[in-house]
Amino acid sequence: MHRPGAGSEDEERYRDGMQSGVFYSHLDRQVRPFIELIDFLRSIGIEKDLALPAIAVVGDQSSGKSSVLEALSGVALPRGSGIVTRCPLELKLRKSFGGKWKAKISYQGVVETFEDPSLVEIHVRTAQNTLAGDGVGICDDLITLEITSPDVCDLTLIDLPGITRVPVTGQPEDIGDQIRRLILKFIKKQETINLVVVPCNVDIATTEALRMAQSVDPEGARTLAILTKPDLVDKGAEPDILKIVNGQVVHLNKGYIIVKCRGQNDINQKISLADATRLEMEFFKNHHHFSPLLEQNKVTTQCLATKLTQDLVDHIKTSLPYLTDQIREHLETVKTELKKYSTGPPLERKKMGPYLTERLMDFIDKIHELCRIGNSSEKNLYTFLRPVFQQWDSYLSNTKGSFLNKVEAMIKNYDKEHRGRELITFSDYCVYEHAVQKHILGLQEPALDVLKAIRDMVQAEFRHVCEACFKSYPQLRCLALTKIDEIQMKQEAKVEKRIKEYINMERLVYTQDSIFVKGLKDHKDQLKEAFEEEHFYDPEEIEDITATFNCTAFDSRKLTTDKLGVYYEIVYQRLADYVPMLILQFMLKESAKMLRIQIMDLRDGADVVKLLSEDSMEGRRRADLHQRLDRLKKAQEKLSEF
Repeated sequence: MHRPGAGSEDEERYRDGMQSGVFYSHLDRQVRPFIELIDFLRSIGIEKDLALPAIAVVGDQSSGKSSVLEALSGVALPRGSGIVTRCPLELKLRKSFGGKWKAKISYQGVVETFEDPSLVEIHVRTAQNTLAGDGVGICDDLITLEITSPDVCDLTLIDLPGITRVPVTGQPEDIGDQIRRLILKFIKKQETINLVVVPCNVDIATTEALRMAQSVDPEGARTLAILTKPDLVDKGAEPDILKIVNGQVVHLNKGYIIVKCRGQNDINQKISLADATRLEMEFFKNHHHFSPLLEQNKVTTQCLATKLTQDLVDHIKTSLPYLTDQIREHLETVKTELKKYSTGPPLERKKMGPYLTERLMDFIDKIHELCRIGNSSEKNLYTFLRPVFQQWDSYLSNTKGSFLNKVEAMIKNYDKEHRGRELITFSDYCVYEHAVQKHILGLQEPALDVLKAIRDMVQAEFRHVCEACFKSYPQLRCLALTKIDEIQMKQEAKVEKRIKEYINMERLVYTQDSIFVKGLKDHKDQLKEAFEEEHFYDPEEIEDITATFNCTAFDSRKLTTDKLGVYYEIVYQRLADYVPMLILQFMLKESAKMLRIQIMDLRDGADVVKLLSEDSMEGRRRADLHQRLDRLKKAQEKLSEF
């Protein structure tokens, strides 16, 4: 591209004041697409994967760095003694035609827009205090200030903290090392143009900023030096400055440019930036030694702006093939890496809802299968439950003997402890009924123990399914586990109430006559043997007993034990089956149904991003890879346009 030289139309416009703002850029249409390309790549975070072309501004404290940036941007940036720039400041200058001045500052999730140039300094200081704290410390976090104005050229610069050697009050002893590490982090990248600001009235060969630039760019291929404060050069020392500008002291491929910006005295005298630009041009036009540099485009801020813009664009153009190759290589690496990980949640919010539904349905299906056939883990759930129910069955069976022993003891001592006005051999039914009731009541706690044991197993298995299905999603896992615990607690209370109700029903001491008679008939041989041993056998009496339908008429103490034994067998069968069935129905089947319904309800008004946020190392790594893949694809697509 053509660069304006002395006497060019652009130069004449600049000198005659015909431009619409302080700086005129005839390269706008050719420059802006490349500047916007890099801005786009930076906005999608591609710098997390590879370095982008940039211009980093470096200088010692009080080198005039802020004045240069102020002249380029057209706004007052923070000034003062000591460290003024405490965080890297990305300064985006965007030329607008016919539009009004506006700015946007972004940092740590904060985005603010404003239309008053005088507020720039306040916003920048606020951002620095937020990131680096109130005081004089520094921070690596980036502040982005985008200025859109008809008075700027298209350019992006990164202003870095000024180099210091001696810490001041409130600064850590290693502040100098901290600043150097921060500066090197930017200027060592081969994609960065290093803009070194050096005052004319110091020995350039000993300048720390230039020395740091040379350490990472020995050939000076990507270093441009700006010489400031030319009005402070001692008389007679001007030829030395010319030697520097001509590369005879320290050679730099990009060379040197001298600028004269507003000093503190100019600010105190309220000299505007526009007037300062005009005075700068007059200074160089009238300077005996420096005026020839005008024709060589080696002086004035306008020349600097044009050169920086052109250099940056050239640098971007040169870097594009390399960037394209790097992005392609990174894409292949990321795709290969992603194959090592299981499928995770989508990054696009609109796809998260269906994905959440899939995860919930998977959980529901597994819960359903768990209830249907018991399979969920390495062992079938019913292989855990059945032994508990078998123990309950054995317990009931074993208590029959102790129950009958108590009945026999009661019969033996009946006349002494229970007989009332009745004749001998006659009995009070209530006494035996009370014995049955007391024994049945003693079965309540063991039944509740079975409930608690099964509840623990079912709850543990439900939680196991939850942990497996929602392993990587802490929010979703927490909600599901809470649902499981709440449902199990509610169902346990319901079953406990029903068991107690059933035990109370069993204390009624009742069964259908036909059922009891059938039990007596099945036990007939045993009764016959008992009667024979007691020499009290009467076939007709036995037939009368087994045919009767009045099951409450215990008219012979000698037969009471056997009769109660028959009745206990009926109670035993009822309890042995009813308690497990009751527990299975409410603690497993109904709990699973309730859980499935409540889990699906999680979709209603859900914050899917929060529910699908992952906490596992694998999940975080996969999410990071997906994010990288997304931005690399966007970058590749954008680069394909150039």
